[in-house]
Amino acid sequence: MSAVHSLPSLPAARSALLVIDMQNDFCAQGGYMQRERNYKVGFAQAVADNIERLLSTAREVGMTVVWIHSIYDFKYLTAAHIAKRETEGCCLEGSWGAQAFQVEPQGDEMVIHKHHFSGFHGTTLDTYLRARGIQNLVFTGVATNVCVDSTLRQGFFLDYRIVLVEDCVGSNSQEGHRGTLATVRNNIGVVTTSESLMRHLRQSEDT
Repeated sequence: MSAVHSLPSLPAARSALLVIDMQNDFCAQGGYMQRERNYKVGFAQAVADNIERLLSTAREVGMTVVWIHSIYDFKYLTAAHIAKRETEGCCLEGSWGAQAFQVEPQGDEMVIHKHHFSGFHGTTLDTYLRARGIQNLVFTGVATNVCVDSTLRQGFFLDYRIVLVEDCVGSNSQEGHRGTLATVRNNIGVVTTSESLMRHLRQSEDT
């Protein structure tokens, strides 16, 4: 039986919205995943649209927004990662493929560049969040079962409260997508929809 939990209190000053790997090579037709691996990336447009709406609300209420982008030049990767990747070409530094897909940072929003699946591994993400007193992390982006999953698990281990927005994440693998949603529901945090979360954030602002 799935565990059911309501949304935690999400005060804007203690919460951050993470947007993970919304980049052309993962999301766009002609990007690396579609071009080289023949992945179906049609899901990414709806995910981006939903993130765009959620971003608007998060910015209105004053939440911290953090962008996590992959840079996968082989010079940055471990030998094990290179062996699994096989060919260089995904999210290369300075390339179109590494650029943002539809949604992008505004103003002084932080952009974290990562070279592993987890946005925490080998980056300043944890330091940045703790310096701002962040306790709650809201997860969006791709792929649900790879970089989103890796980042939220490490965030949980680091004692952040985890909220996963199910219509703001996506994957070529529906089985993997559903698996991560189930794992978060049962063991890690809360799964919600963008509409429910936006309503929750507006209500919290009014109280």
